[in-house]
Amino acid sequence: MSAELDLSPPEVPEPTLLESLLRYGLFLGAIFQLICILAVIIPTSKGHEQEEMEPNDMKAGDQNKKSKGPAPQIRQKLKKESKKKR
Repeated sequence: MSAELDLSPPEVPEPTLLESLLRYGLFLGAIFQLICILAVIIPTSKGHEQEEMEPNDMKAGDQNKKSKGPAPQIRQKLKKESKKKR
């Protein structure tokens, strides 16, 4: 019975060049994905500074938009009135 059992390690062929490239490519892809996920989760200090500055810029932009806003509405009203007169 002991002669029937083969306890020697199995023969594993050496990986080919293509298999090696595939293995390292998968490792690099996984590392790249982890870096991208960490970049989304952990914000940089520049992002906080820009967020604080944007509300001031937005206030000035809103004032410009408010001054430009009524002009198209007046034009639309004039067009509607001119169509009604026809």
